[in-house]
Amino acid sequence: MTTTTVSRSRQQRPAHAAPAGDHVLGLPLEHGPLAPATARHTARPVLATWGLTEDQIYDTLLVISELVTNAVTHALPPVVLHLHATANGSGHVQVHVSDGGPRPASAATNWAANRPDDEHGRGDTIITTLAHHTGTGTGSDTDCLIDHWADIRAA
Repeated sequence: MTTTTVSRSRQQRPAHAAPAGDHVLGLPLEHGPLAPATARHTARPVLATWGLTEDQIYDTLLVISELVTNAVTHALPPVVLHLHATANGSGHVQVHVSDGGPRPASAATNWAANRPDDEHGRGDTIITTLAHHTGTGTGSDTDCLIDHWADIRAA
């Protein structure tokens, strides 16, 4: 297994298990408005070295951006991006974004809540259009994180 882990001196859960030779990236992100851009800028060169085409990279970065934005907008910290690509160069990528679970309704409004209404509501449609499968589940019993994921296949 080829593992790329970028540490931001924050406790993170171990990278998702992957078969030998596969590629894995684990990236803890700040819980704020710069997280989607940080995720895209870090993931782009990694996806390129994994052999994805420009179209595959573009689709994967769009899904990453939407999942990270949703986590920062609607969930508690931490936010951690996990990527897994198969070793056979097929372009199949799993994007996982883990977060601390739903933000309580009583929590103060955040940066995204102040954006115009026409800038909200398209993320889930974009993700389901580009991904072969999507879902949400819980992480390990010890980390209490929520995992939102999308599987993206080459066309």
